Amino acid sequence: MLMTTDPAADHRPTDRLRFGVEEEYLLVDPHTGRTVPRAPEVLERAEAELGPRAQPEFLATQIEACTPPVETAAQLRAELVAMRAAMARAAAPFGCVPVACGTAVLPSRHPLPVTDQPRYHRIAELVGPVADQTGAELCGCHVHLGDLDRATALQLSAALRPWLPVLQALSSNSPFTEGSDLGLASGRWLFQRNWPTVGPAPLLDLDGYERTADALVARSRVLDRRMIYWYSRPSEHLPTLEVRVFDVNTDLDVTVLLAVLLRGLAWSLLAAPTRPRRAPALTSAHWYAARSGLTGEAVDPLTGEHLPMARLLAHLYARALPGLAAHGDRAAAEDLIRRVLCLGTGAARQRAARANGKGLAGVVAHLATGFSESGSA
Repeated sequence: MLMTTDPAADHRPTDRLRFGVEEEYLLVDPHTGRTVPRAPEVLERAEAELGPRAQPEFLATQIEACTPPVETAAQLRAELVAMRAAMARAAAPFGCVPVACGTAVLPSRHPLPVTDQPRYHRIAELVGPVADQTGAELCGCHVHLGDLDRATALQLSAALRPWLPVLQALSSNSPFTEGSDLGLASGRWLFQRNWPTVGPAPLLDLDGYERTADALVARSRVLDRRMIYWYSRPSEHLPTLEVRVFDVNTDLDVTVLLAVLLRGLAWSLLAAPTRPRRAPALTSAHWYAARSGLTGEAVDPLTGEHLPMARLLAHLYARALPGLAAHGDRAAAEDLIRRVLCLGTGAARQRAARANGKGLAGVVAHLATGFSESGSA
C-alpha cells in the first residue's frame, strides 16, 4: 500500500485512522481452471492503469495489487472494484483471469515458476522445498492501518493478537488445495506455516523489535526484514501496521468488512490501552479458525474456553464499537456482518459451488465472479 505522511506528525489515540488493502491473486486459464505463469505480461499491461500499485509476487502464477490509503469504507470499496477491474482487463489479452482465493483449487503444474527477479530466486534458495510444496501458491489479503509511528504500531500489534483468530475465521477462503479437500476452511493457513517466521507476532517494544529483526536477518532465518511474516508487523517502508493473517476473498465486501472491523478494533484498543496479556491458547485459536471458519467451535485465546466462533465475533464487534462509531462505520459493519452470517464465508460458498454439481471447475468459475463490476460473489 502506498502511504505518505509528515514524519513529524504525532499519532494520538483519538485520531481517525486511514487504511488500505493489498490483495494477491492467482492467474488461471478459464478453460482448464489451472494456474498459468502469465504474471510478467499481465503486470506490464496493468501498470498502464495502476502504476506501481500493480506488483509481482513470489511465483509467476501470482500478481498483487494495492489500494491507495483511504478514509472511508465507501472509498475503500470503490478502490477495490477499480483495482480488480484493471487487473481483469490486463489479464484478458493473455487468455487468463485473476481469481481471489487463498490457494489454487485445481492441481498446478510443478515445479512452480519463481518470478524471475534476483530477490525471489534468493528467497527460493533460502526456503528450499517450501517454494514448490503442494499449496505453495498462497494468496493473502493484507490490511494496513495508519498513520502510526513504529512504537505505536508495535503497541497495537500486541493488543490485536487475541482478536486476530476471529478475523482470520471471517476471511477463510481456501477449502480446496490443488484438487484436495483437507477439511479446513483455510488451507492457506496450514501451508503458510511452513514459511519462516509465519505466526503470531511476539510481544515486543521498539528496542525489542529492532534486536529481534536484526537477529533474524543475521542468523539467515530471513533474507531481510521484508521476509518477517508475522500475522501483524510494522511496515518497513510505510507508517503503518500491516495485518497479514487473512485469506484473499472473492467477495470484496468481505474484504471491506475485515478492514472496517480491524480499523474499529485498532482505534478502540489505542484509545483505551491496557497492558498486553499473553494468550496461552493463541496457537489453538488460530487452528480452530482455520479449521471451521465462522461455523462450529472456537477457542478464546486468553482463557482457552471453547465457544462458538459467532459468539467471539460478537465480542469483537462490541470491543470495536467505539472505533466503528468514530469512523462512521457502525451501520456498514452491522450490515456486512449480517450478510456474511447469511451467505457464509468464502470457504462455505466454495463448498456450495462444488455441491451444485459442477465440481471443482465450478468452484473456479465461482471465484472468477469476484472480478465482475460489483466485485460481489
